[in-house]
Amino acid sequence: MLEKDREVPVHVAVLIAELFDEAELLVPYYRLLEAGHEAVLVGARVEEYRGKHGYPKWAEQAAADVDPAGFDGAVVPGGFSPEYLRRDPHIVALVQHLVAAGRPVAAICHGPWLLVTAGVLQGRRVTSYPSLRPEIEYAGATWVDEQVVVDGPLITSRTPADLPAFLQALMRALEP
Repeated sequence: MLEKDREVPVHVAVLIAELFDEAELLVPYYRLLEAGHEAVLVGARVEEYRGKHGYPKWAEQAAADVDPAGFDGAVVPGGFSPEYLRRDPHIVALVQHLVAAGRPVAAICHGPWLLVTAGVLQGRRVTSYPSLRPEIEYAGATWVDEQVVVDGPLITSRTPADLPAFLQALMRALEP
């Protein structure tokens, strides 16, 4: 059966905030849509956000208005957006709910900043952009320099160059 022919599509929150990394947001977003999944851009508010290089994209739903139980997973792009995402308690709660439910949360580059704030890294093995290593270790995780790391529901990668491996791991995690 083709992924797009599934009876019930997978519903994935792609988190968006100001200064997102365009590749790390758009490539997973369109890959999810291509696979027949429902990818929803979720931000602190329904408004236009601009990427690091000025590309505009609208959030389709506000985090305060979504039911975390309605999502099968989430993608946390990098750039500077995780610094804004982690300030919103509804976005933090969404990530906490998904991890507690064992649903995949895929964070790339600076995306694990949000995982630190959500308090979901204790005892985990993760990767990220190297400058986040101290915060990740202070949060109780083991940081490794690998293309992609899967530890329970968490999928992490380092940079846009890791997107192929990151997306393969995400798509495997979303399989029924």
